[in-house]
Amino acid sequence: MTILLKQVTIADPQSKHNGLTTDIFIENGVIVSIESNSSKKADQTIDCKGSFVSGGWVDVFSNFCDPGFEFKETLQSGIAAAAAGGYTRVLVMGDTKPVTDNKAQVAYIYAAGNHSNVTLHPIGAITKKMEGQSLAEMYDMRASNAVAFSDGMHPVQSPGVFLKALQYVKAFDGVLIQIPIDKTIAANGLMHEGIVSTQMGLPGLPAVAEELMVKRDIDLLRYTNSKLHITGVSSATTVDLIRAAKKEGLAISCSVTPTHLFYCDEDMTTFNTNLKVIPPVRTKADREALRAAVVDGTIDCIASHHAPQDWDHKVCEFEYAEFGNIGLQTTYSALEQTVPGLKPDQISNLLSVNARQIFGLPGVSIEEGQGAELTIFNRTETTTLTPENNKSKSSNSAFMKQPLTGKVMATIHNNQLTQ
Repeated sequence: MTILLKQVTIADPQSKHNGLTTDIFIENGVIVSIESNSSKKADQTIDCKGSFVSGGWVDVFSNFCDPGFEFKETLQSGIAAAAAGGYTRVLVMGDTKPVTDNKAQVAYIYAAGNHSNVTLHPIGAITKKMEGQSLAEMYDMRASNAVAFSDGMHPVQSPGVFLKALQYVKAFDGVLIQIPIDKTIAANGLMHEGIVSTQMGLPGLPAVAEELMVKRDIDLLRYTNSKLHITGVSSATTVDLIRAAKKEGLAISCSVTPTHLFYCDEDMTTFNTNLKVIPPVRTKADREALRAAVVDGTIDCIASHHAPQDWDHKVCEFEYAEFGNIGLQTTYSALEQTVPGLKPDQISNLLSVNARQIFGLPGVSIEEGQGAELTIFNRTETTTLTPENNKSKSSNSAFMKQPLTGKVMATIHNNQLTQ
């Protein structure tokens, strides 16, 4: 198959063509030429005037619910949602039934996306059954293509177990992913603890539950000299802690969700269960600190935290609703809406370059002779997620029917064009 991208602006800080508006001709999944006013004939010609192209985007934390919860999402519906959101690779959480804590489960997930328009990278469990007690066979899972390790929505609570995990993955230069929540503090919290939670009469989950976990994990990281990625950062203090750890030279990275960039606890007064997430959305001041950290580079990646939930677990009383929302199709637009001053290079770094470097994924460079793994996006057109264009099996989106600035135009991966 041949594809010609006409008048597209390259947003790739690793390419000598970065910032150039040009034509890109692709043949059998390889970039053959980058030249102005190409006269080459192609099977598919795409008018990209006003649009940008970067290396294919990577989501670092999604739950595809398969196996065990296919009524919420399957690997194939998750792939469809990811492609529609501009992603060519997704790191898939192991919060399934059974848990992804062995090489057979890892192989099952990896095989589903190995040759598709979205490559799936399984995240293996840190502990057996994600119970936080004994380490899973991470070495075997790594050999079967697990790209990182996390207990997902059940972050490891035991300092001793997490210390052993950090030491264990050093044998193969592995990375642990942790959601920063100390579950012994306000274990029944439903939203951020503050004035709004008090006014709403809901039990709160204080920021200190996150910040204590981050402090602990940074101390353990310093002791082991291992690698750690903290996802779902939500408080200003957490950002400060990670910024200081980076200055110290520790191998720490972090990601934030579009929900935490877009919303704060004041938006929850309508009891919208699609804003019930872990960690919770916090104050306006926290939200502004997160946005500033995206701009200054403290935050490395934008993570969708795609967490499908069926109708019964979301359309109910706030107290009984499950945590999480879907986000793959709206992540880019929410980022563009909340941090509009980003440069194209920054968008490329946040959605592609940094994640590839942190997790050891194949690098992408928009150069002649290189493989074509690309995402094409327009920064001025609008996107609206609707029940009709939603690719996920679930509809628990915080952005449903809400117009957002920024639109994904197409992806190219494994010699497949998705528009």
